Amino acid sequence: MIFVTGATGILGRIIVLELLKRGKQVRASKRPGSNINEVKHSYSFYTENPDDFFNKIEWINVDFDDLDSLKTALQGVDEVYHCAAKVSFHPKDEKEMYHTNIKGTENLLYACEESDVKKFLHVSSVAVLDNFNEKGELDEDSDFNPKLEHSAYAISKHLSEMEVWRASAEGLNVIIINPGMIIGSGNWHQSSGELFSTFEDNSFTFSGGSAYVDVRDVANTAIGLMENNLFGERFIIVAENNRYADLARQIRTRLGLKEARILSQTELNIGRLANALFGWLIPKLKMVTRSNIEAISSFNTISNHKVKEKLNYQFIPVKESIDFHLNNYINDKKLKK
Repeated sequence: MIFVTGATGILGRIIVLELLKRGKQVRASKRPGSNINEVKHSYSFYTENPDDFFNKIEWINVDFDDLDSLKTALQGVDEVYHCAAKVSFHPKDEKEMYHTNIKGTENLLYACEESDVKKFLHVSSVAVLDNFNEKGELDEDSDFNPKLEHSAYAISKHLSEMEVWRASAEGLNVIIINPGMIIGSGNWHQSSGELFSTFEDNSFTFSGGSAYVDVRDVANTAIGLMENNLFGERFIIVAENNRYADLARQIRTRLGLKEARILSQTELNIGRLANALFGWLIPKLKMVTRSNIEAISSFNTISNHKVKEKLNYQFIPVKESIDFHLNNYINDKKLKK
């Protein structure tokens, strides 16, 4: 039995689906209020027989603050894919994010100690990578630098990794993956699922960029790494490094919208000043922090060489990925009209 946490999220649901396609038994965590019908609907984008796969999932409500709940979820489980996490860059979410991402991971690993779990894959983020290699790229050896300013999200993912490495030192077979920005279908208004609505709703963009990867690639590489028992290592999972302006152009052109304007550094700094003065009054201004400005203004090259070499893997081109998922986004919007 394989246990997948965060199974209603944009990545967790596809790891579940890909495992089911391989004939595995899957137990999937959810919250009591989770909309699993939305998960079933999104499967229609990825397979011709979504109901057949969805009906094979053993759903279980899990409280990550309750060790008994976690121990129950792990009964009969020998592999864990830990996808559950809180993703946010808003200061109001910091406390919840630290609790969910760090304490939730710590509790899950503690529950694994008294179970039959033999393999554990942890989903982290490229946000924890800092030091550049001799090529000027970020890679698996780019350790987190605590002297630099980071978002609360990046700090929470770094500290989550520390919990996983601690478990590794105590004998658990672990793998950490560090995906870039995940492009997927469904869950359109949460976490990575907001990609298309964000570019649609905003007529401006930023000078920097990010590393992107299709959700199907993240799921398949994660499973491939576990099947190949590549323990005690981390793997960056990205397809390409792209500027926000290029993605905005592709998405907004397809939606029939005018090209987004790139905000200048001066405008961003004015926004940060406005946050200091009026953030208490206008919640959206709270997002304009120093670490967030740095993130949206920078454009680093992140290497995917290691995972491509280890698994002989070819990633879906970002343009192709955007076209596929944007088409699903447009079709879903039509369905709701």
